[in-house]
Amino acid sequence: MTTENHYDIIIIGTGAAGGTLAYRLAPSGKRILILERGPFLPREKSNWDTQTVFNSDRYHNKEVWYDREGKEIHPGMSYFVGGNTKVYGAALFRLRERDFEEFSHKDGISPAWPLKYKDFEPYYTQAEELYQVHGQQGVDPTEPPRNRDYFYPSVSHEPRIQEVKELLEATGLHPYSTPMGIHLNEAQRFLSACIRCSTCDGFPCLVHAKSDAEVTGILPILSQNNITLLTEAKVEKLYTSPSGKEVTEVEVTIGGEQQRFRGDIVVIACGAINSTAILLRSANDRHPQGLANSSDLVGRNFMKHVLGSVIGVAKKSNPTVFQKTLSINDFYWGEADYPYPMGQIQTTGKVSQEMLAGNAAQYAPLTPEEVASHSIDWWLTTEDLPDPNNRVLVDGDRIILHYQENNSESYARLEQRWIEILKSIECAESVHSHSTYFIKGSKQYFTGKLPVDGVGHQVGTCRFGEDPQTSVLDLNCRTHDIENLYVVDGSFFPSSGAVNPTLTIIANALRVADHLLERLTN
Repeated sequence: MTTENHYDIIIIGTGAAGGTLAYRLAPSGKRILILERGPFLPREKSNWDTQTVFNSDRYHNKEVWYDREGKEIHPGMSYFVGGNTKVYGAALFRLRERDFEEFSHKDGISPAWPLKYKDFEPYYTQAEELYQVHGQQGVDPTEPPRNRDYFYPSVSHEPRIQEVKELLEATGLHPYSTPMGIHLNEAQRFLSACIRCSTCDGFPCLVHAKSDAEVTGILPILSQNNITLLTEAKVEKLYTSPSGKEVTEVEVTIGGEQQRFRGDIVVIACGAINSTAILLRSANDRHPQGLANSSDLVGRNFMKHVLGSVIGVAKKSNPTVFQKTLSINDFYWGEADYPYPMGQIQTTGKVSQEMLAGNAAQYAPLTPEEVASHSIDWWLTTEDLPDPNNRVLVDGDRIILHYQENNSESYARLEQRWIEILKSIECAESVHSHSTYFIKGSKQYFTGKLPVDGVGHQVGTCRFGEDPQTSVLDLNCRTHDIENLYVVDGSFFPSSGAVNPTLTIIANALRVADHLLERLTN
């Protein structure tokens, strides 16, 4: 092992957590090795081509996982520098303050976090500045306390969405501007990297105007002499000292050959599922159930949200181009006759004729063009609860995902409630799936729920806490069992809340980075 292969810190993964962590640690001058299993995502016209993005594996890995019955799961993970943020929708929400407390749901208890909202608030603020989050405080009734308003103004609504916003307000609801991480300057459009195109949500950004982890975290630090980034470098397993108390080597496959690297500190940031897989595959005599797994909790309590979308078609056309600007949290904690949390609603990117063409028969008698030109498209999120039986396992190279949905009733109630509201204001909503079909009068409603393959909101699997018997990580996301091993991604979540988890992952990476900077200088 040469000194060239020894680093002060090794970061595995370049997504929301790994990319942010690397950015924050880079000015320390410490030798940092960043390992990414994928390449840089190519910048090409196909970034904005619907057929390529949604009907090919060009920007998604072909990897196959399996459920508990052995059936195939096609998760559509993006293994590139920047991870899944390369194709995320860039909606960056804070968890609600009450999300950090114990709360009763229809199907059980959402547990309290060992740290509270006030501990994350300053890091949320830093994350919003770093990722250029555009928003407006004071409108959302569930908004947690803030020390300051957003650094960037909210994204304006196009006329049809502004009209819907006003109609919803007239019913007594409180729609607000979705906080978006994009490089947009609406006051001086000639200076704006973002052009408000129709290919943002789910697409790579050809002009690098989306605040993804490559653009925000990795590219700005690549010129620094203390930073080494290795792409197409898949981490296979970690090795520990004879005592099992520290990680001594990281085994990596690069170009078909295996190499090993040493790091004084090793951070896994591969997402809740792949981080678990590395820990479990690294089992040894000292850690027979997998690294950091003396609690038997590694891989357990996997959560991904109960997610769905609804396509509603009305007589009035919707020429909106950039639609992902509106959110509603009025049912986040339930309603008068339903004392359980229901979840969040937000507009998605605008569906197009090309997106719907493959399922044309499901929209009959409407055509895909009629649906796309007259729909407003909505995304629904309900919290799923931590369940130790919902877990990630490995069998050799195979990842096995055991997941049984909970809180289904709350999701169904949210969906039906939202359709009723949209009917009452003669609007429509659109969702990703198209399994159920409603017709009433001049309006059609397509609804459906995202299957287990939809793991973009994956959290849990290595929850943090103070007790090694009931948690995998300590409050700084260091494993209880191994002194120099950290897991810094959505794995640490004790519960999932009902908003996109990415901003909390970013904020936590900044928080852990401050701890690591202190550790590295002592």
